[in-house]
Amino acid sequence: MLIAQLTDLHVRPSGVPAYRVVEVNTMLARALATLRSLDPQPDAVILSGDLTDCGLAEEYELLRRMLETLAMPVYLIPGNHDRRGPLREVFAGWPTLGDDPGFVDFAADIGPMRLVGVDSVVPGHGHGALCERRLARLRATLAEAADRPTLLALHHPPFPCGIEHMDSIRLLDGAEELRAIVAANPQVERVLCGHHHRPIQARWAGTVAQIAPSVAHQVEYRLDPGADGLFVLEPPAFLTHAWIEGVGVVTHQVYVERYPGPYPFILDPDYPGAEV
Repeated sequence: MLIAQLTDLHVRPSGVPAYRVVEVNTMLARALATLRSLDPQPDAVILSGDLTDCGLAEEYELLRRMLETLAMPVYLIPGNHDRRGPLREVFAGWPTLGDDPGFVDFAADIGPMRLVGVDSVVPGHGHGALCERRLARLRATLAEAADRPTLLALHHPPFPCGIEHMDSIRLLDGAEELRAIVAANPQVERVLCGHHHRPIQARWAGTVAQIAPSVAHQVEYRLDPGADGLFVLEPPAFLTHAWIEGVGVVTHQVYVERYPGPYPFILDPDYPGAEV
């Protein structure tokens, strides 16, 4: 069982780069090509927010056309750059889109695992929040399958990571309540997030909380207080989460861009110890 996580796509209208620099649509096309080349293929894909850059219908229309090239089901949750209205309108009839009229979230059983997506968006703001309605729904959703290994996805990380300008817009409201819910549900194998555009992991609420890198641009690695919020064009990547019997969830990072190799491990016969 294999679930791929792509995040922070920031799709723009055709021909328009993000921030005048980043060719996000081309980068997403490359990421999807890499995804389609995987063997075995993922059983499902989760897009953990910032599907588009401005929440425009035109952006969602382009995204939908690109996602229709994938053979596996694709689950969506929004990020702070998304807008629920245009997302729902363009993705009407999308088979994995949740039916809650207020929030874009879902719960799905995929093989031995359960994938739960939670909408953490605060319209018009960069930070995230979980109101009591969303928290109550999550409690009930997790209680429905307390014995099923679960991946819980939301856009905004619920923990500080040390990058100050991103920590200021993490999940600010409802984070402690979420911690208590996750701690009370040991079947939650991973808390999967986006938003920070970097690969980051932490032990949190008795499980592993994990932020995926973006398939587009990355946030600059700066842990010094007061550092400006800047982005860099480090290699884009996505995560795969594999269920391995006897172990649980094992996560791999998959780079998108081409690189030399693969090469066989063949020792030079003149190298000391080559006979070993």
